[in-house]
Amino acid sequence: MSHRLTQAQLDAHWMAYTGNRQFKKDPRIITSAKGNYYTDSDGRKVFDGLSGLWTCGLGHSVPAINEAVAQQVKTLDYSPAFQFGHEKSFLLAEQITEFMPAGLNRIFFTGSGSESVDTALKVARAYWRKKGMGTKTKFIGRAKGYHGASVSGFSVGGIPANRTLYGQGLESYHLPHTQVPGTEFSKGMAEQGKERADDLLNLIMMHDASNIAAVIVEPMSGSAGVIVPPKGYLQRLREICDQHNILLIFDEVITAFGRMGAKTGAEAFGVTPDVITMAKQVTNGVIPMGAVAFKQEIYDTFMDNGGPDYMLEIPHGYTYSAHPIACAAGLASLEEIKKQGLIERVSNMSSAWENSVHQLKDASPMVTDIRNYGFAAGITIAPLDGEPAKRPFQIAMAMWDKGYYVRYGADTIQLAPPFTTEQSEIDSLINALGETIRQQN
Repeated sequence: MSHRLTQAQLDAHWMAYTGNRQFKKDPRIITSAKGNYYTDSDGRKVFDGLSGLWTCGLGHSVPAINEAVAQQVKTLDYSPAFQFGHEKSFLLAEQITEFMPAGLNRIFFTGSGSESVDTALKVARAYWRKKGMGTKTKFIGRAKGYHGASVSGFSVGGIPANRTLYGQGLESYHLPHTQVPGTEFSKGMAEQGKERADDLLNLIMMHDASNIAAVIVEPMSGSAGVIVPPKGYLQRLREICDQHNILLIFDEVITAFGRMGAKTGAEAFGVTPDVITMAKQVTNGVIPMGAVAFKQEIYDTFMDNGGPDYMLEIPHGYTYSAHPIACAAGLASLEEIKKQGLIERVSNMSSAWENSVHQLKDASPMVTDIRNYGFAAGITIAPLDGEPAKRPFQIAMAMWDKGYYVRYGADTIQLAPPFTTEQSEIDSLINALGETIRQQN
């Protein structure tokens, strides 16, 4: 147990996405972070193999972000987001549009990725009502998709355990995931699987396009274990949505701002959606913030049908929308990404990362698949009979003991190092992971 915390203190905190019973028997307490490393309560340095939670591509304790946040706290700590504004929100909105595909130039601020998804879905429904097509209320998600922890997010998400625990949410239907037999150990985008996009036609036939508001997918499914789209798959989804007058939403909470070696997943995979949700990397994880980029025509529909100019065009927003401190962090984060050339760096190092990660194929027969794109990778571990997710959990805990933080989810180990990672750190991470997997035998 950490010498800093009593059992009563540990018990008081109901931790998110954590096996609370196990954790409180053997707490893993982080006390500080700098560069690509955490320090734990025992004073050990731990390499951050997931960039926080896909959040800290710049590494930790970035001087420019620290200074921007400190100055903002002294100057304007909070400002109401309703009917009043502050300069940095407008500056940040413009900066974000520079990272977005052409035409997605209207930015709505939220407090998280979950709120960004909620906003995108609400706006999609309201948009069709403004267009006189109020029956378009249903959503299409995808199996294994993750779209945050809100009711709407788990509704369009494709994680069965959430449905089992929480019951029915929004009326949503789901495309199959794109992991098809024969694509195991593909490097980057698989050659097979594009045809899975045509399952959208079956859902349209079943429910009719006049009832479907939007399709929402992650360009690359991170939390599901780095499921990369097959070649041509996203293009086909775009074609079908266009043919049937359905909005296409990309959930880029993980993929926006450099993780794919591009400004967005949309840019990486060559498909422009109607809406992009984002969070995480926008502030480098320093302050909670999310945002949604909408195409101009969606924004104009609300402006043109908003009534008198003093009326609200859409009754939606959050107490912490465009928070001044978050905006300061966001401006500094995006400036550092550009200044350090980190998107180009990820793109240039992606091939070496790919080769390193795929060496794990030979670590053990229990490695049944490896997927990668940009600076992300997922390693599938064969489950123990009757004990799903136990092996990845054991691997992740053993890695922590060795000085490496990696994420486990279901039967996968997930890797997403900071954009500032050196090849020597990649080699060390992969060697340690290979050794740990072999030890599980």
